[in-house]
Amino acid sequence: MNSPQEFRRLFAAANRLRASDAAGALATIVRTAGSTYRRPGTSMLVGADGSVTCPLAGGCPQHDLVLRARRTIEADVPEIARYDRDAGFDVLLEAGCGGELEVLIEPLSRDQDFAFLDAIATLHERRARGFMATIFCRNGTVLSPRPQRLLAGDGVAWQDIGDPSLCERVAEIGGDLRGERAAARRLAVGRASMEVLFESLRPVHRLVIFGANEGAVALARVAASLGWSCVVADPSPDRAADAMDGVDVVAATPETIRRSIAFDRDTSVAAMTHNLERDVRLLQALAGVPLAYLGVIGSRERVALIRARLPVAMDLHAPAGLDIGSETPEEIALAVAAEIIACSHARTAGSLAASALPIHP
Repeated sequence: MNSPQEFRRLFAAANRLRASDAAGALATIVRTAGSTYRRPGTSMLVGADGSVTCPLAGGCPQHDLVLRARRTIEADVPEIARYDRDAGFDVLLEAGCGGELEVLIEPLSRDQDFAFLDAIATLHERRARGFMATIFCRNGTVLSPRPQRLLAGDGVAWQDIGDPSLCERVAEIGGDLRGERAAARRLAVGRASMEVLFESLRPVHRLVIFGANEGAVALARVAASLGWSCVVADPSPDRAADAMDGVDVVAATPETIRRSIAFDRDTSVAAMTHNLERDVRLLQALAGVPLAYLGVIGSRERVALIRARLPVAMDLHAPAGLDIGSETPEEIALAVAAEIIACSHARTAGSLAASALPIHP
């Protein structure tokens, strides 16, 4: 499934379809080869009128995918769209991208067609990690009348797989693969060959900014624009009251922050207080807390003083942010947000032009 941030938009659009009793189609990339705009597990929602939420392609096969999706809506049966040499429709290669796509297109016309989306939303609400397995082909033929799915996470489970033994096997494999990139696998089930897309699911990234000042507000705005969940925490939070809609403002000191905010491994923290003592106390309070990222802004001299005061070694990004020559609060905010993104994808944040790694993580 899409990133948690994108899923919010896709789920909202699906709910609008459902509320209006209108049909749609979900197009999901199940396999790729070479260079492609998006990777397996990414989905696009298409309405009967051709409206699109979360496009799958930067222009290469996008138009054809929408046409196929509208055809799927009319026929009310799923199909597999292949864009490769064997299919004779390798538009990505023709456009110079050099990639191939295999896309599952399924209709959303019945209440039960939306049930797995509800289950994903519940997982996100609980800030739980999990996985989803989609059985989309049997012996090379797309599963009809609908793909079958299993979704599991901490305290959340949903499935519409009719075969209990197949369900159990898929659940076992999905549990082992949790946290890995989305990928399709072929499973031998008796005399049948089943094709299953396994996807990891995680909650929306949350950023906690400790400090209420111009720089904190700038970073909160960048975080909100990225679709992150954002919290500004400070002993005097009124100074950040104008942060923007969608940003939570919490009154908290370093000593109370762990009681005020629930931290998890999908949460990043940026200390932006400009107060040495307060930053030290905050880091001491967060020692041992599993986080996606922990950063402190400031000069190298200031950071050295902070590190010398910490009782234990911490995975600390300080000074926080990428080295892009930032000066203004907005530029500093961009540098910090970019470093958080790089860390979340285990990338070094170097120039793409100087890297031989795949563009997509």
